Amino acid sequence: MTPQQARELITDALSQVAPDADIGALAPDADFRDVLELDSLDFLNFVETLSDASGYRIDEDDYPEFATVASGVEFLAKRV
Repeated sequence: MTPQQARELITDALSQVAPDADIGALAPDADFRDVLELDSLDFLNFVETLSDASGYRIDEDDYPEFATVASGVEFLAKRV
């Protein structure tokens, strides 16, 4: 998976979890859980949506890799 494809999957998943948020204005290195005020259930929905879309199982041990869009892109680009 290319970084661009990973970024699109992440932003699409975030858009589904936080439909009213301006995902395009989100800084790549910002902690999107804080910025978008996602609670643990929202984050779990994000991870499940992203896992389904990417075809890659994202385990709980991998959750810290999705603190920012940039770190999530790097994780997916290396593994998928």
